[in-house]
Amino acid sequence: MNTTTLLLFSIVALVAIATPGPTVLLALANGSRYGVRRSVPGMLGAVVSDFVLVGAVALGLGALLAASEFWFSVLKWAGAVYLAWLGIRLLRSRGGFEIPAEGAAGTQHGGRAIFMKSFLVAVTNPKGYLFCSALLPQFIDPAAAQAPQYLAISLVFAGIDFSVMFAYAFIGAKAIRLLKASATRWIDRACGGALLALAGSLAFYRRANT
Repeated sequence: MNTTTLLLFSIVALVAIATPGPTVLLALANGSRYGVRRSVPGMLGAVVSDFVLVGAVALGLGALLAASEFWFSVLKWAGAVYLAWLGIRLLRSRGGFEIPAEGAAGTQHGGRAIFMKSFLVAVTNPKGYLFCSALLPQFIDPAAAQAPQYLAISLVFAGIDFSVMFAYAFIGAKAIRLLKASATRWIDRACGGALLALAGSLAFYRRANT
């Protein structure tokens, strides 16, 4: 894999990641509620899922999901239900934020929970596996060793993903400082509604669309 190929992949990945999706919406909501620093575990959860995603595609899981209606449906409904659950929780939020205590250890929403939310949202989304299984092989040189190429792609993908989520969390944190504390309620509701919409689109997603 040469530099030009990696640069082209970076551009494609940036466009795909920057388009608001579940993990990006969670980063925005986390940034508005807890600040950028406390949102980092969620970003790391998504980054870990990126390595799982690319590794799974390299091992052929994307092809398995494309061929198996059963396993595709299992992963699809697991992801849709989890997204819907998160969306409903955000819609029911009463607002309020913890930014003034950023950096303290007393938040009831620990880093582990924030990490797992983003990780599970990403790792249970079959669209990601199908998208990457169709996209990644186009940037792989079959004549060269594939493991180093997939490693390079996963590092670039994870780096871009982290940067985009950091930007969204930063926007959320800065925006909330210009508004009243109760404004987090509306940010939560907007993100919750978007997550519910994504859950609905995932529920109706079909392998034939790929």
